[in-house]
Amino acid sequence: MIAAEAVQRHFRILTVCTGNICRSPLAEYLLRDGVQRWPLVEVASAGTGALVDRPMTDQTIAIAHGLGIAAPEGHRARMLDINHLRDANLVIALTRSHRSEIVGMLPRGSRHTFTLRELARLLEAVQTADLETVAGLPLEDTVGRLEELIRIAASLRGFVAPPDEEIDDDVIDPYRRSDDVYETSAAQLVPAVHSILGRFELAASVTPGQL
Repeated sequence: MIAAEAVQRHFRILTVCTGNICRSPLAEYLLRDGVQRWPLVEVASAGTGALVDRPMTDQTIAIAHGLGIAAPEGHRARMLDINHLRDANLVIALTRSHRSEIVGMLPRGSRHTFTLRELARLLEAVQTADLETVAGLPLEDTVGRLEELIRIAASLRGFVAPPDEEIDDDVIDPYRRSDDVYETSAAQLVPAVHSILGRFELAASVTPGQL
């Protein structure tokens, strides 16, 4: 008999930027902190032009420490490959150009590939009343609930108003720029991650009686 654990599904999140030393690892570590209560939810990151085996930049490490992230020094950059995308249930790009590159690598992944700020914007439009299918799943099925939440988010494309400027769906690249740019980048990234985690929490806990 196959052990029950061997057939358990996982929900795998992949964050992607260019070098994998600033934006995507910061998003990865923040998301990982937020989902640690759900052992079947995993978070990783990669870069489309990764500075392979490099740690986060000193400025990103300092920002991570300021956010209460433990041991960001342990991060090492890795290059994005097709297998990372095939394994992911949710791919979070840090800019629209990253998303385009990802979808070019794996077109069938387009419905679960978003920019970070796009995903936050779409999920903010999801209200408790929209989660009937999610609430109908067992509370212990966190993976199924998050999969359904991402399907709902994808279905809202074209219905939720876009940002005033397209660039507002991107997170600015701070690499080799001033500390002020790092702070601006973090100010774009961190609230979006927190917003996404809030909707994850709602999807994981909503019951039919709350609708």
